[in-house]
Amino acid sequence: MHREKGEGGARTGRGETAVRVPVAECVCGRRVWGAVGPLAAGSRAPCSTREERSSVTIDRIWSYAPDSGYVEGQDLTGFSVVASDGTIGHVDRQAAPHGMAHLVVDTGVWIFGRSVLVPVGVVTQVDTRDQRVTVACSGAEVKAAPRFRTDSETRDGEYLAAVGAYYLRLTATA
Repeated sequence: MHREKGEGGARTGRGETAVRVPVAECVCGRRVWGAVGPLAAGSRAPCSTREERSSVTIDRIWSYAPDSGYVEGQDLTGFSVVASDGTIGHVDRQAAPHGMAHLVVDTGVWIFGRSVLVPVGVVTQVDTRDQRVTVACSGAEVKAAPRFRTDSETRDGEYLAAVGAYYLRLTATA
């Protein structure tokens, strides 16, 4: 959990006060007090902390919800992807580098032929019979996500952290 600056120490968010130590900044842009490990002072690595947001944690944005219908190892390539306001494309491929499982969705002409990266934590339903994946956001929200340009970004921890933070904010307001 990110810690926030407080009087006389750092507040952990659970009413506890910790000793203030040097500040680090997570790649999601939040200043972190009392950082250790990958977030030690001066570093900018993706946070692996478990920050609570609604019913989704930052780790969970990269994992399928237990009730989504996804079966471990299932290949979703070719499945259509449906947002709250209609179909946005089809799954071109899926990957999970650094434990950050996501889908690369080919949007066809919908967003001028570009692909988008969608963390699997926003998948609400996998329908194998109709080969359809439903996501918990609108097409406009998917279009506004951090731009996906090259396949190398699917292995870029900083880019994936930015995408995860964006979708986490969406699920926190849903």
